[in-house]
Amino acid sequence: MHRSALRLAAGLLAVAAMWFTPGNPGYAANGHLVYLVSDLRLPYWEVLWRGIRQQAHELGYTIDVFSAENDPRQELELLMLAASKSVDGIVLSPTNSSAAVTLIKMAKQAGIPVVMADVGSESDGYVSYIGSDNFHGGYNLGRLLTKTMQEKQWQNGRVGIIAIPQKRATGRARTKGFLQALSEADIKSSSLLQQVEFSAQETYDLMLQMIRENPNLRAIWLQSSSHYRRALDAIDISGKRHKILLVFSDAEPAFLELIPAGVIVGAGVQQPYLMGEKAVQQLHNHLQGKPVLQDVQLPMLTLSAQNIRPQLANIRRNVLGLDVE
Repeated sequence: MHRSALRLAAGLLAVAAMWFTPGNPGYAANGHLVYLVSDLRLPYWEVLWRGIRQQAHELGYTIDVFSAENDPRQELELLMLAASKSVDGIVLSPTNSSAAVTLIKMAKQAGIPVVMADVGSESDGYVSYIGSDNFHGGYNLGRLLTKTMQEKQWQNGRVGIIAIPQKRATGRARTKGFLQALSEADIKSSSLLQQVEFSAQETYDLMLQMIRENPNLRAIWLQSSSHYRRALDAIDISGKRHKILLVFSDAEPAFLELIPAGVIVGAGVQQPYLMGEKAVQQLHNHLQGKPVLQDVQLPMLTLSAQNIRPQLANIRRNVLGLDVE
């Protein structure tokens, strides 16, 4: 057997062994769903998965989660496995928007409806897309940052961006909105570096690279939040504490203290738990022959020291997935 075929077979067998997990009650009245996600190791996707799982159980489905661990090849293998099991529906958060095209096509050929969650697709063929208003989310975060820079009289400084892959339509929209806010404030951006591995070491290395290559750097926007501590470490080791502002996309529980304390200027956050609930609701409507919303855009919240306290209940549930189970 060809080596690639052996790897594929081994991968399918390994995932098949995970299909029925301890505590899975078996097939429920409404059938079996799958959540195929780019990388469940990242806290953001884990929160979205919890929203999916809770809503699926409430609606009478069993559901499994398959994580591609940020590997497009493994993503295809997992889709093939789901198709071979004749699942009733798939919620999909792909590695990128171009990879989604093939995944949706394969699912459609197998007769499996797909609802997209967060990361969109460069083609249609899916039942519904549940996302965020990424352009205005990026724009509002940019306005928060530029206002802070102007208050510090740092408007002549540059702003760096450490971005999620710009192959994702969500990433492109978010970046476009942010850059528009900078332009309106006549503040210049410096370099844009893209994350690939989403690891702690990569975050640290990209932060150091950006700081060293841009002596006039006054702020960095990190379009992910899971390794925020390593971003702060990079600023400290560079001797730039209190000299470089930091804003994030998405949020971690620690941000509830770090933002009011001024360690982080703010964050533009999606609502992944709510997004997961909405994805399953639309998939359920499709399977039940009910009307489906083809494009659901949830607002992104811009968190700052001035507004975070009044929003705590919503942040804890819909953003961080806390106090929900």
